[in-house]
Amino acid sequence: MFKTILIANRGEIACRVIKTARRMGIRTVAVYSEADRDALHVEMADDAVLIGPPAAAESYLLIDRIVEACRKTGAEAVHPGYGFLSEREAFPRALAEAGVVFIGPNPGAIAAMGDKIESKKAAAKANVSTVPGFLGVIEDAKHAVRIADEIGYPVMIKASAGGGGKGMRIAHSTAEVAEGFNLAKAEAKASFGDDRVFIEKFIVDPRHIEIQVLGDKHGNVIYLGERECSIQRRNQKVIEEAPSPLLDEETRRKMGEQAVALAKAVNYDSAGTVEFVAGQDKSFYFLEMNTRLQVEHPVTELVTGIDLVEQMIRVAAGEKLALAQKDVSLTGWAVESRVYAEDPFRSFLPSIGRLVKYRPPAESKTDGITVRNDTGVQEGGEISIYYDPMIAKLVTHAPSRAAAIEAQSTALDAFYVDGIRHNIPFLSALMNHPRWREGRLSTGFIAEEFPKGFAARAPEGEIARRLAAVGAAIDHVLGERKRQISQQMIGRPVTRQGRRAVWLGRDEILLDIIRENGAITVRFVGADGKVGAAHQLVSEWKPGDAVWHGTIDGAALAVQTRLIPNGVRLAHQGVEAPVYVYTEAEATAARLMPVVTAGDSGKKLLCPMPGLVVSIAVTEGQEVKAGETLAVVEAMKMQNVLRAEQDGTVKKVHAAAGATLAVDALILEFA
Repeated sequence: MFKTILIANRGEIACRVIKTARRMGIRTVAVYSEADRDALHVEMADDAVLIGPPAAAESYLLIDRIVEACRKTGAEAVHPGYGFLSEREAFPRALAEAGVVFIGPNPGAIAAMGDKIESKKAAAKANVSTVPGFLGVIEDAKHAVRIADEIGYPVMIKASAGGGGKGMRIAHSTAEVAEGFNLAKAEAKASFGDDRVFIEKFIVDPRHIEIQVLGDKHGNVIYLGERECSIQRRNQKVIEEAPSPLLDEETRRKMGEQAVALAKAVNYDSAGTVEFVAGQDKSFYFLEMNTRLQVEHPVTELVTGIDLVEQMIRVAAGEKLALAQKDVSLTGWAVESRVYAEDPFRSFLPSIGRLVKYRPPAESKTDGITVRNDTGVQEGGEISIYYDPMIAKLVTHAPSRAAAIEAQSTALDAFYVDGIRHNIPFLSALMNHPRWREGRLSTGFIAEEFPKGFAARAPEGEIARRLAAVGAAIDHVLGERKRQISQQMIGRPVTRQGRRAVWLGRDEILLDIIRENGAITVRFVGADGKVGAAHQLVSEWKPGDAVWHGTIDGAALAVQTRLIPNGVRLAHQGVEAPVYVYTEAEATAARLMPVVTAGDSGKKLLCPMPGLVVSIAVTEGQEVKAGETLAVVEAMKMQNVLRAEQDGTVKKVHAAAGATLAVDALILEFA
């Protein structure tokens, strides 16, 4: 077994590999760019080597820097993680020349399957059903349009060396193909150093299901069940689960055997994933093979009990698989949510900055429920513009799908991040969406259920009552603390009760509140003035706690809290609202206060995220129509097209291509 391995990656996957290596007694070496000097993976590793400037093309993507780091530290093997160099055939070849083992598949398998075009050719040769498409070299945008016209719309433009949703566009028309082709090539070049793309038919109402395979260097290959990854936004996975609610045992076996046959055909000898696009009728077509560890591998680990990173290390060291296909069984259900540094209320635009507070739910395994958090950040760290915006992968496992989803929902409510915007409200809303809970999925789920994007929901119904009760309880505790400070409660118990008007935004809920026997009891007051049944809140929340953990009538609850002037902002199940608690006299005065509205930003195009201006598509004096491209801004390896919201004339252009802009920086003005 290896004594020292180097992880040629960063963030959560580097930390993930370090954890397994540490458990196996293997020394680890991290590599880092100047932007990652204080990153968590650098802190966790036994040794660390600086490999270059922040840009991935000048650090994490440079093979010679990784090889040199191995030489300096005596690393005998390299785990590539995912992304970066993980599917670059030249990488394991360069390592082999330096006498270093690659913890991944052999270069021949990467060449045959890691390249999306070559993998489809290999699949077709092996009589595997594939999606109709064009796998040859696409010369330019005009050529791409001709191909798309022949295949029939909609089509998907996809990076040959890609993954993680980068370099991918769906096009429904000639114009979208022309634009999508150029954007996909640019993203592919920036992310993978390879701008080749291919085009294939986009299957309508599809589901994305993938099979985890595991092979060794002795000809053994097995499959470890499937994962469903249909909940996607902009072709990037958001939520994954294992197993799939679509498959039955027979379909699972057919897909698994097909994946194994394909892997054996290319002498695959590590962990890898064979991806399929599936119809609602359980028909399926080979999509691609990822010759690396997948981002969503934890859900497979939790339902199989197999540490995939450990298996990759053992296989790379020459060991035979200790498992046969008959030994693989799936137990329970696992769900994973990807927590990203992005603002769901502003079209999911990237968010960067310092993690002022980072309080994920505690990892645990109790009463058959597992909570796992794979992360690569820590409180006080920086979310950089240079890399993928992932903060963490929150995973829950339970005996059933419903229980795993419920555990995930509760864990998301307890996941507190401050200092940057994040997508936890969106993930919480997804977890509680009826269609998701029913398992009626497709890759178009988010576009269909949130056609106008994700917007803040006003608290209503049971959620409004929960937030009102928790807000009133927090206000009660704060009031008790103030009286303790002023010595009003010294030497004697004080029971404070009374009617309160709880405002959620401008909506008002009346309730009576009292502390009784160590708990807080609330009774809601109806519109007719009648007082309802008692609801008991039990919690050890105290000022400064980021999350209110407790029970309401015995049911466990987690609510994120953030104190604001004269109130508290609460977030629960995708609903976020300011909560103000007034006495009856205060409420009378508050009702007379005018409503403050945000000012108009004027006829300006502001940069919606921190990023690099790739291009400005208009000039001063130019007339533009609604929907026309104004500029392209790149952030976190994704290119974002900024379009005109209405017809107008460009008065002045304030930014130029190559400029790095802060959020809300002025790009151009309209007359």
